[in-house]
Amino acid sequence: MKDLYIIKLGGSVITEKETASSERLDVIQRLAKEIHEARQEKGFALIVGHGGGSYPHRPAAEFRTGEGVIDEKSYEGIARVQDAAARLNRIIVRELIEAGENAVSIHLSSTSVSENGKIREMYTTPMKMMLDYGMLPVPYGDVGMDTKKGCCIISTEDIINYLAKHTKEIFPDYSLGRIIICGRVDGVFTGNPDEDSNAELIPLITPGNIKEVEQYLGGSSGTDVTGGMKHKVESMLELGVESEIINVLRPGYLKRALLGEEGIGTIVRGSE
Repeated sequence: MKDLYIIKLGGSVITEKETASSERLDVIQRLAKEIHEARQEKGFALIVGHGGGSYPHRPAAEFRTGEGVIDEKSYEGIARVQDAAARLNRIIVRELIEAGENAVSIHLSSTSVSENGKIREMYTTPMKMMLDYGMLPVPYGDVGMDTKKGCCIISTEDIINYLAKHTKEIFPDYSLGRIIICGRVDGVFTGNPDEDSNAELIPLITPGNIKEVEQYLGGSSGTDVTGGMKHKVESMLELGVESEIINVLRPGYLKRALLGEEGIGTIVRGSE
């Protein structure tokens, strides 16, 4: 069995979320380099998912795409959201390739079907073949076709959740290790660390303490149609694998996490 890791690059890390279609190229390039260096040092299979940030979130909000097909303008919304999300994905894939990885886009809008906003099925055979070839699949938050609503927003957390839940079925030769959620904060705190000097890092979240922690799970800053930190943590708690929320604006943190270091962020564990 080969180790499989999954990374989620948050939209607030790779884009300027308050400025439409504005990527943070320097950050993307550094993270691509850290990913490649870690893969060179430790031979693990990897899937890199990423959020859309300021690319698709604006048209998604404008056309209310998350509500489904609500009027004739909804079809234009589907097209514009998919186009915006794909444009950012091409930047991520390009920089991973430049860093030395054989990265390939995975478009959920054309490889999955959702039901009431949740992925019902995904065609994963190409992704499995890419992993076998040592390549790097790069799925991303996208618009999806929905059997109940007509369309929906597929968040990166939903993609990761689906892949993690079905790992044994769709990736039988791989053992899912860590899931690393890459944001711009050091983890989950008891307050806003930028405003409250007494705010403390919560090192571990489990089903046993989630009720106590819920009050601290505010939304992500900027326009975000996928639910913010609360959605991220709830999604990770559903999984039976260890996840960690880290601050990848700190150089070297992603590489350290990929090489197995723990405790540099908030660990989310679905079991006690």
